[in-house]
Amino acid sequence: MYPTCHPAKASRYTDRYDAGHVLAEHLALLPLHDAVILALARDGVPVGFEVAAVLHLPLDVVVLPTAGKPHDAELQSRECRRREREYRGIRPAVRVAGRDVVLVDDGLATAGPMEAAVKGARALKASRVIVAAPVGAPDVCWQLMGVADEVVCPLAPTAFRSVGAYYDDFRAIGDAEVRRALDHVATPLSWSA
Repeated sequence: MYPTCHPAKASRYTDRYDAGHVLAEHLALLPLHDAVILALARDGVPVGFEVAAVLHLPLDVVVLPTAGKPHDAELQSRECRRREREYRGIRPAVRVAGRDVVLVDDGLATAGPMEAAVKGARALKASRVIVAAPVGAPDVCWQLMGVADEVVCPLAPTAFRSVGAYYDDFRAIGDAEVRRALDHVATPLSWSA
């Protein structure tokens, strides 16, 4: 199976919402079964919000631990749970088991974070895991094909520089914007029973 790296309509994006709209157009070509969008926090959430809105799919957030020392594992785990509660509020996590999961980030400069997200989705018994990002380094897209069922990356320039180089507006995304995106997703979320 090969990564889906179709030529993009443009060589850059206005912002993460624009990128999400383009990404949604590419994802719409895939057969998705009972799918859910899981956006990597924080920068992937605006992209995931737009994908979820365009495709009328539920949206949730994935919080990954930051790189640290091995003895910080429990501390990082507690921090991830705290951030998830802050982003979701009282809502439980979206049900993943038996569903197609589309993992969304704003770009793929390295494989590590997305590989961790794929492993997490598989541990939660996702039936199929699709990695999706508006832009990525071609070698990273290929590497992720080894762990995901499909990789969708509309813009994969051979002379990839950095994710931010392909956005006009690449400002940092704050916690408040993540909460707003999760609160205002266009379709009802399908929560666990």
